[in-house]
Amino acid sequence: MDFVLDALPLVAAVLATPQYVPQIRRLHRTGDTAGVSWAWAALTSLHNTAWFAYFTLSGYWSAMVPSSAAALLAGVVAVMLARRGCGSVRTATLVGAWAATLGAAYVVAGRAGLGGLLTAAAIVQLAPPLRAAYRTARPTGIAAGTWVLLFAELSCWLAFGLHRSDPRLVILGATGVTASTLILARVAHAGRGFSRLGTRPARGG
Repeated sequence: MDFVLDALPLVAAVLATPQYVPQIRRLHRTGDTAGVSWAWAALTSLHNTAWFAYFTLSGYWSAMVPSSAAALLAGVVAVMLARRGCGSVRTATLVGAWAATLGAAYVVAGRAGLGGLLTAAAIVQLAPPLRAAYRTARPTGIAAGTWVLLFAELSCWLAFGLHRSDPRLVILGATGVTASTLILARVAHAGRGFSRLGTRPARGG
């Protein structure tokens, strides 16, 4: 049983590597940004870069693969959204200030300080996509496939965190699973609304 649980980071790596591809493909194909948050994409890229450092310092070598993949692909999503006019100077400034805070936490308190702040970062990261999804009347730009993969990956981290008694990974996993469930519920509910109205989701940003 321990062998199976220890292999969960590898499963997470398989799930994480392509998880932002559905969102990238949807943006490329339709240009529809409705309900998709630039702050979420930017923070996801930033936080996974920081998690890469945390996993390296913690010796979780296999966990470095999903964090690096998520950092890169979420960064691609952020760039695509920025090119379509999403985000703002104020939001970008706040993201930059948060990045500086993460760096300062590591300089002052090392791995423990970085990990502690990343625990709070899970909530910071997932608030913008929830806000965007639930405040947008027709969140047609959200790629459900990305959130299904996120749900599966973060379920692995939740189980792995419980196995290793790592509260930071437990909070990361539990927060991500909850947020993914809420996003998928919103997408499903919006889809049913379109069907009842007999209309198709609009395309375009």
